[in-house]
Amino acid sequence: MQICLAQLNYHIGNFGTNVEKMIQSIEVAVKNHADIICFGELATCGYPPRDFLEFDDFIRMSDDCLKRLLPYSKNIAIVVGAPTRNPVKEGKDLYNSAYFLYDGKIQYVQHKALLPTYDVFDEYRYFEPATEFGVVDFKGKKIALTICEDIWNIGNENPLYTICPMDEMLPFQPDFMINLSASPFAFDHAEERLHVLRCNAKRYNVPIFYVNHVGAQTELIFDGGSVVMSPDGSVFQEMSYFQEESTIFELEEVIKGGREIVQPKNKIKDIHDALVLGIKDYFGKLGLSKAVLGLSGGIDSAVTAVLAARALGAENVRVLLMPSQFSSQHSVDDAVALAENNNIRYDIIPIESMFRAFEAQLQPLFGDLPFNVTEENIQARIRGILNMAVSNKFGHILLNTTNKSEMAVGYGTLYGDLCGGLSVIGDVYKTDVFLLAEYINKDSEIIPLNTITKPPSAELRPNQKDSDSLPEYHILDPILRLYIEKYMGPNEIIEAGFDEALVKRILKMVNINEFKRHQTAPVLRVSSKAFGVGRRMPIVGKYLS
Repeated sequence: MQICLAQLNYHIGNFGTNVEKMIQSIEVAVKNHADIICFGELATCGYPPRDFLEFDDFIRMSDDCLKRLLPYSKNIAIVVGAPTRNPVKEGKDLYNSAYFLYDGKIQYVQHKALLPTYDVFDEYRYFEPATEFGVVDFKGKKIALTICEDIWNIGNENPLYTICPMDEMLPFQPDFMINLSASPFAFDHAEERLHVLRCNAKRYNVPIFYVNHVGAQTELIFDGGSVVMSPDGSVFQEMSYFQEESTIFELEEVIKGGREIVQPKNKIKDIHDALVLGIKDYFGKLGLSKAVLGLSGGIDSAVTAVLAARALGAENVRVLLMPSQFSSQHSVDDAVALAENNNIRYDIIPIESMFRAFEAQLQPLFGDLPFNVTEENIQARIRGILNMAVSNKFGHILLNTTNKSEMAVGYGTLYGDLCGGLSVIGDVYKTDVFLLAEYINKDSEIIPLNTITKPPSAELRPNQKDSDSLPEYHILDPILRLYIEKYMGPNEIIEAGFDEALVKRILKMVNINEFKRHQTAPVLRVSSKAFGVGRRMPIVGKYLS
């Protein structure tokens, strides 16, 4: 039996494009004599559709996709994810389902049992969990259909759930499993995913055909990496990352195993590739093409500019150099060199005269009060106005260049450097931004060396350095990781060996700046806990404040 996995880049709510992609893949699979083709979780409508699921018309259009696919199932079985209306009045209105189409008919529907409601997932808001289980009989084989989270409760050991779908299917003696997934990228998730698949294969002694989405949906990036597992837990093949791919596998060869083909894992390379895809799809799926950003000569804006040029093409990226009286000449020179190295259009707009005009207008209010963060923020907001002016006038989307370390502790100005339609590196700690810059420069000097080696500075006052206001990043970032990603409280972090006063100072900065993060752009997610929909904190909470 020949089984095709089609990891495709879907677009939420773009039913016509989604079904056309599937039809094209089906036609190729039929020509290559595949018996079954598998698409991802909720492939008809894209994932995550969120509150679109509350529109009857949205569900009707998804149903229409299934009807369009039925004629193509005459010569091949189609396994596809789609929402299903719940026919009873009790419970949620919908199921998250896997459809098995063959011979022009819907042969079987298996609903998802385990509905994740944590981090970026909110499925129990919309879906009713499955309570009935079975298998599909097809060409002499019994097939267990599972959906994403259904395989993440091996042996009923996951405390989030009270049922294990594959345990429920075991009495039907399945010959192999198909899992339709929409598993978003995080730099440390791929190995965990392979581990879970290995454990499933070994526990149930069946081959597993796991198909994932690829592509970005606003802040979520899906990495592909679809997997075929042999019953002994070896990876028969892990498919490509960050690109569409369809591959056909012979079931008997998978059962026999004897090989291990996995994709290489490199944290910084994978983050780089994920961010490029995230930018590309954010613009492409919104029908946009051009970006603008402020280029300061610092490492954050430099990395963002390069990523944008690689995603959109250098001809579609424009940068503004906006030096003030506090900007060093070497920062301007570094920014110019970066733009020229990457063939990016740049414009230099000095802001000192604008800043002086603000000072003059505010002098009657401020009198002889000393220069402080107020004047620093005025400069940042002038730059924000200039960036947004170009955005409005020319239809360019402003990219935000704030890194995760700065966003965490509020080291940024609302309506200034925190402006933007998309936060590119808002889930990348400063120490990893340096590693990204080194990766970008692995073959040649794309980012000027001075940009990487000089001490970070906002250059909003004379001789300013980030370390004047913040701990050094190699000290700050480990504490932030423990608090944000590992959910460790202050006492636990202190017990891990960090200075008590420093820990309390940093955690207080994180908490009191929640209001800023609530007003910033969507953040491309590359870690297990990004700011945005996956981290929901109260603005007025008093924890550690």
